Amino acid sequence: MTDPQPTGHRVLRLVEVMDTLRRECPWDSAQTHESLAKYLIQEAYETLETIEEGDLASLREELGDVLLQVVFHAAVAAERPEGDPARFTVDDVADAIIDKMTRRHPHVFGGADVSGTDEVWSNWEAIKAAERAAKAKAAGGDGTTSVLDGVPFAQPAVLLAHELQRRAVRNGFPAELVGDDGAGGGELFAAIAAESARGRDSEADLRAAARRFDARVRAAEDAARADGREPRELSGAEWRSYWEGTAG
Repeated sequence: MTDPQPTGHRVLRLVEVMDTLRRECPWDSAQTHESLAKYLIQEAYETLETIEEGDLASLREELGDVLLQVVFHAAVAAERPEGDPARFTVDDVADAIIDKMTRRHPHVFGGADVSGTDEVWSNWEAIKAAERAAKAKAAGGDGTTSVLDGVPFAQPAVLLAHELQRRAVRNGFPAELVGDDGAGGGELFAAIAAESARGRDSEADLRAAARRFDARVRAAEDAARADGREPRELSGAEWRSYWEGTAG
């Protein structure tokens, strides 16, 4: 009886399929990092939606779409000439994340002792700070970095605010200094900090509120149509009546 294949062996087949597509499919062979960028965001959000809807039976397929994007970008990069600093393979991608995870978990892969989750996070931030300083020096700088370096501003605003606040506070910034600066968006920025202080996830809660609003508007529309009314033709008072009927 032969031993079963190790978990992960099918990823090798995916790499082979991707290589074939790059050679033989006109669309796949024409793609670049830039042209693929939008799909990475799209597939990530589709995966998030599957999780939010509790459709875990479909999660496997959505994660496969995300994995495809990683393998696709690696295949594009691998076609660059040897010596090109932008050239890498899917193995280089795996090596990079393996190195990062083992380096940032010295309590698992090294001899460090931790007392709990808080100390794990503290070590994580200290290790990341050292990594950023080393990267800055390698780029010709003096190694000076900010605790906010590496926070991507391209992410949704609520996530961005949360991450900036979290990163600052975890690195010693007084939490009470995170507040409304009096300018546009200041109240919302402060509200996100208040939600975090209560142990809430502002992004997840706001998305949940948006879903509740979506469901309630649709329910009011259905009620109007059941009465033979077209929702777009309702008056404000009629909307309120149907809206109140969806409460609870």
